[in-house]
Amino acid sequence: MKFALTLLALVAVAQAKYLQVDLEDNTAYNYLAKYGLPLAEKIRAAEEATSQNRIVGGLPSPATAFPHQGVCGGSLISREKVVTAAHCWFDGVSQASSFTVVLGSTTLFFGGARINTNQVIMHPEWNPHTVSNDIAVIHLPNGGVALTTSIRPVALPSGSLLNEHFAGEIANATGFGLTSDANSVSFQRILSVCSPITVSFRKCLQFLYFSKGGYISTGQFLSHVQLTVISNTNCSLSYPAFIQDSNICTSGAEGRSTCSGDSGGPLTVQRNGLPLLIGVTSFGSAAGCQAGYPAAFARVTAYIDFINQYL
Repeated sequence: MKFALTLLALVAVAQAKYLQVDLEDNTAYNYLAKYGLPLAEKIRAAEEATSQNRIVGGLPSPATAFPHQGVCGGSLISREKVVTAAHCWFDGVSQASSFTVVLGSTTLFFGGARINTNQVIMHPEWNPHTVSNDIAVIHLPNGGVALTTSIRPVALPSGSLLNEHFAGEIANATGFGLTSDANSVSFQRILSVCSPITVSFRKCLQFLYFSKGGYISTGQFLSHVQLTVISNTNCSLSYPAFIQDSNICTSGAEGRSTCSGDSGGPLTVQRNGLPLLIGVTSFGSAAGCQAGYPAAFARVTAYIDFINQYL
């Protein structure tokens, strides 16, 4: 099934789908048909109302603070390329047929440079059932985007940086996602759904995958939050079936995390005074964005050959 869908609407719906949706049914499967198209206009209306930042524990971000941030969670890596999550393009059931990439704006539907494209290359081993290899490269046609003070590519790891694990470092995550759990699902609810005695691995994954509680506020601004990178060993204690060497995780301490709608967005650390892309937002815990659980990202160093192949 294919849809004409803007990239900005895809992110927006990831924030809005908790308005009137049963959490048990709130998965990435059939995400576009159930939530993407019907709720896009609700997001637009919310954005027009007033201002509210969305990253949990974060602050509103000026356009010049994170010039590599593309709408729907994406990172500009050259004038013609954006890195995002594969599930933003194909969610296991439905596939978008086009994106509108928005750059240099702190709002989704207004402002910034807007480029339409249907040229998206997902990782060839992307698996929505295991959330593995959740990364894709978007091509911006016609020479891409003009670079400005608010639109600039983020640096990619190279050389000795490819061997770093970044554990213990403070990283920045940016995005348009939810900033509150609101009616988040309980830990007991997770156990009831994910018991290996009563349910399959796939059903448990469906529940975990984007099953974060939250609500839509009356504004839509790019936000950022500082998070501590943790080891994969610690992260796998929360997600033993899902964390691989190709993931990188951040702590959810003090209720600070990425949240629904931040998918595909960047995780960066500072190197030589500039942001270095180390992660692409992938998934988190169904217990909620503020429940203290880690957030998981695609580890950029693990996919540098894939990314460079399409630069």
